[in-house]
Amino acid sequence: MYGIEYSKPEVILMQQSGIGVAEVAARTCYDSFANSENEAIKCIQKSMPDNSACHEINNIDESSLLEDLAWTHFHHSILEHATLSFLIRGTSRGVLQEHARHRIQAISVRSTRYTMSSLINAFVASGATGNKEFFVNKVLGFDMLVTTDEEYNKIELGAIYDKLAYQSKIIDDFYEIAVAKSSLIFLDEYINDEEGLFLALESGKKKRNVGDAFKHIVTDNWKVDMVVTFNLRSLKNYFTLRYNGAAFFQIRWLAEEMMRVTPKKYLDLIIKQR
Repeated sequence: MYGIEYSKPEVILMQQSGIGVAEVAARTCYDSFANSENEAIKCIQKSMPDNSACHEINNIDESSLLEDLAWTHFHHSILEHATLSFLIRGTSRGVLQEHARHRIQAISVRSTRYTMSSLINAFVASGATGNKEFFVNKVLGFDMLVTTDEEYNKIELGAIYDKLAYQSKIIDDFYEIAVAKSSLIFLDEYINDEEGLFLALESGKKKRNVGDAFKHIVTDNWKVDMVVTFNLRSLKNYFTLRYNGAAFFQIRWLAEEMMRVTPKKYLDLIIKQR
């Protein structure tokens, strides 16, 4: 459909708060604990809940009040007391840009600054002899792009090589920037041996912030891993906008996977059954 083929992201639900606290919040507004169908919440009318009651509240699967407030009165602020955390692997930096537009979320993303060393090592190993083919084939094996068309990915990686090659010519201390100080000896030790130099650099000390100088090489197809935490109200907004035919297809794929792993008790409060 899109010409180039893409891999789809993987998602797991790592943490969920439950919907019980959201009902407690709603009943606090109306002082209506006694009307709850959930015994642990009903007891709050008379006394503060103990640890056992809190555990029961956090395991509530249904709440008629929340359903009524969500779908009849559209009182969604109480949904902010329920949260879900997702681990996402293999989406793209293009999706990350879209995700950043959803302002009410906690998001932690795999850093290019600290995780680019193997790619830079591949360039350093190939750069001494100008072996672009070595670099492209080596990095193909890293599975760093969401596009899966090998010929297209070779074009992408070739462009990355060209940008690094240009930078290596205009920066006097390029290798001091790209390689840990303790590994610089390998540059002379493995002359004309790309694979040997690459393996030596990989086994040596990593220059963890190598991406500081090279973040410009990253494309929208670069794979991204992240953990995102939404409150239920924000997740409703996210699914409404992104689980939608008008959304960018890659973020729609991600929304579909996130929805797939979201338990029914949450979906019942934020998604109209079709």
